[in-house]
Amino acid sequence: MTAPRPGTTAGATRADEQPLPENASTGQLVGQLTEQISRLVRDEARLAQAEMTQKAKKLGIGAGLFGGAGLFAFFGLAVLITTAILALALVLPAWLAALIVAVVLFAVAGVLALVGKKDVQKGSPPIPAEAIASTRTDIATVKESARR
Repeated sequence: MTAPRPGTTAGATRADEQPLPENASTGQLVGQLTEQISRLVRDEARLAQAEMTQKAKKLGIGAGLFGGAGLFAFFGLAVLITTAILALALVLPAWLAALIVAVVLFAVAGVLALVGKKDVQKGSPPIPAEAIASTRTDIATVKESARR
Protein backbone atom coordinates (compact mmCIF):
# COMPACT_ATOMS: atom_id res chain seq x y z
CA MET A 1 0.00 0.00 0.00
CA THR A 2 1.37 3.44 -0.81
CA ALA A 3 1.83 6.23 1.72
CA PRO A 4 -1.29 8.34 2.20
CA ARG A 5 -1.40 11.63 0.39
CA PRO A 6 -1.78 14.84 2.41
CA GLY A 7 -5.44 15.38 3.23
CA THR A 8 -6.35 11.68 3.08
CA THR A 9 -6.79 9.22 5.92
CA ALA A 10 -4.60 6.21 6.51
CA GLY A 11 -6.33 2.86 6.22
CA ALA A 12 -8.71 3.94 3.45
CA THR A 13 -7.98 2.28 0.13
CA ARG A 14 -8.16 4.54 -2.90
CA ALA A 15 -9.64 3.45 -6.18
CA ASP A 16 -6.68 4.90 -8.11
CA GLU A 17 -4.28 2.26 -6.72
CA GLN A 18 -5.22 -0.11 -9.52
CA PRO A 19 -5.78 1.78 -12.76
CA LEU A 20 -8.74 0.48 -14.69
CA PRO A 21 -8.06 -0.63 -18.26
CA GLU A 22 -9.93 1.32 -20.88
CA ASN A 23 -11.40 -1.81 -22.42
CA ALA A 24 -12.39 -3.69 -19.21
CA SER A 25 -15.73 -5.42 -19.30
CA THR A 26 -18.53 -4.66 -16.88
CA GLY A 27 -17.93 -7.99 -15.14
CA GLN A 28 -14.25 -7.14 -14.63
CA LEU A 29 -15.13 -3.71 -13.30
CA VAL A 30 -17.69 -5.18 -10.88
CA GLY A 31 -15.12 -7.77 -9.78
CA GLN A 32 -12.51 -5.08 -9.15
CA LEU A 33 -15.07 -2.97 -7.31
CA THR A 34 -16.06 -5.92 -5.11
CA GLU A 35 -12.41 -6.67 -4.31
CA GLN A 36 -11.65 -3.03 -3.54
CA ILE A 37 -14.70 -2.69 -1.29
CA SER A 38 -13.84 -5.85 0.64
CA ARG A 39 -10.23 -4.66 1.05
CA LEU A 40 -11.50 -1.28 2.22
CA VAL A 41 -13.82 -2.92 4.76
CA ARG A 42 -11.00 -5.16 6.06
CA ASP A 43 -8.61 -2.20 6.35
CA GLU A 44 -11.20 -0.11 8.18
CA ALA A 45 -11.99 -3.02 10.52
CA ARG A 46 -8.27 -3.40 11.33
CA LEU A 47 -8.01 0.34 11.95
CA ALA A 48 -11.06 0.28 14.24
CA GLN A 49 -9.67 -2.73 16.12
CA ALA A 50 -6.32 -0.99 16.69
CA GLU A 51 -8.07 2.17 17.85
CA MET A 52 -10.31 0.24 20.27
CA THR A 53 -7.29 -1.64 21.65
CA GLN A 54 -5.54 1.64 22.41
CA LYS A 55 -8.67 3.12 24.00
CA ALA A 56 -9.26 -0.02 26.10
CA LYS A 57 -5.67 0.11 27.34
CA LYS A 58 -6.04 3.76 28.38
CA LEU A 59 -9.41 2.98 30.00
CA GLY A 60 -7.87 0.14 32.01
CA ILE A 61 -4.99 2.31 33.21
CA GLY A 62 -7.42 5.09 34.16
CA ALA A 63 -9.65 2.69 36.07
CA GLY A 64 -6.62 1.34 37.94
CA LEU A 65 -5.56 4.87 38.87
CA PHE A 66 -9.08 5.64 40.12
CA GLY A 67 -8.96 2.46 42.21
CA GLY A 68 -5.63 3.52 43.70
CA ALA A 69 -7.04 6.97 44.47
CA GLY A 70 -10.02 5.37 46.22
CA LEU A 71 -7.72 3.17 48.31
CA PHE A 72 -5.62 6.14 49.42
CA ALA A 73 -8.79 8.13 50.20
CA PHE A 74 -9.94 5.22 52.38
CA PHE A 75 -6.60 5.24 54.22
CA GLY A 76 -6.90 9.00 54.68
CA LEU A 77 -10.37 8.59 56.15
CA ALA A 78 -9.06 5.91 58.51
CA VAL A 79 -6.32 8.28 59.69
CA LEU A 80 -8.89 11.06 60.24
CA ILE A 81 -11.02 8.68 62.31
CA THR A 82 -7.96 7.70 64.34
CA THR A 83 -7.19 11.39 64.83
CA ALA A 84 -10.72 11.97 66.16
CA ILE A 85 -10.30 9.07 68.60
CA LEU A 86 -6.93 10.38 69.81
CA ALA A 87 -8.34 13.90 70.20
CA LEU A 88 -11.24 12.61 72.30
CA ALA A 89 -8.80 10.46 74.29
CA LEU A 90 -7.23 13.68 75.60
CA VAL A 91 -10.39 14.38 77.63
CA LEU A 92 -11.90 10.87 77.98
CA PRO A 93 -10.53 7.38 78.52
CA ALA A 94 -9.25 5.91 75.23
CA TRP A 95 -11.81 3.09 75.16
CA LEU A 96 -14.66 5.58 75.59
CA ALA A 97 -13.29 7.84 72.84
CA ALA A 98 -13.08 4.88 70.45
CA LEU A 99 -16.61 3.77 71.41
CA ILE A 100 -18.06 7.24 70.80
CA VAL A 101 -16.42 7.49 67.34
CA ALA A 102 -17.61 3.96 66.46
CA VAL A 103 -21.21 4.80 67.45
CA VAL A 104 -21.10 7.98 65.34
CA LEU A 105 -19.75 6.01 62.35
CA PHE A 106 -22.47 3.34 62.72
CA ALA A 107 -25.12 6.08 62.92
CA VAL A 108 -23.83 7.65 59.68
CA ALA A 109 -23.79 4.20 58.05
CA GLY A 110 -27.38 3.59 59.18
CA VAL A 111 -28.62 6.89 57.77
CA LEU A 112 -26.86 6.25 54.45
CA ALA A 113 -28.35 2.73 54.30
CA LEU A 114 -31.88 4.03 54.88
CA VAL A 115 -31.53 6.75 52.24
CA GLY A 116 -30.05 4.20 49.81
CA LYS A 117 -32.86 1.73 50.48
CA LYS A 118 -35.45 4.43 49.78
CA ASP A 119 -33.77 5.31 46.48
CA VAL A 120 -33.55 1.63 45.46
CA GLN A 121 -37.26 1.17 46.18
CA LYS A 122 -38.07 4.21 44.02
CA GLY A 123 -36.04 2.69 41.17
CA SER A 124 -37.61 -0.77 41.42
CA PRO A 125 -38.58 -2.58 39.32
CA PRO A 126 -35.96 -1.59 36.73
CA ILE A 127 -38.32 -1.31 33.78
CA PRO A 128 -38.93 1.77 31.63
CA ALA A 129 -42.52 2.37 32.75
CA GLU A 130 -42.86 5.73 30.98
CA ALA A 131 -41.52 4.33 27.69
CA ILE A 132 -43.91 1.37 27.91
CA ALA A 133 -46.86 3.68 28.53
CA SER A 134 -45.81 5.90 25.63
CA THR A 135 -45.47 2.87 23.34
CA ARG A 136 -48.92 1.63 24.34
CA THR A 137 -50.35 5.06 23.56
CA ASP A 138 -48.63 5.02 20.16
CA ILE A 139 -50.00 1.55 19.39
CA ALA A 140 -53.52 2.64 20.39
CA THR A 141 -53.20 5.70 18.16
CA VAL A 142 -52.05 3.60 15.18
CA LYS A 143 -54.89 1.10 15.72
CA GLU A 144 -57.40 3.93 15.91
CA SER A 145 -56.04 5.44 12.68
CA ALA A 146 -56.19 2.04 10.95
CA ARG A 147 -59.89 1.66 11.82
CA ARG A 148 -60.80 4.89 10.06
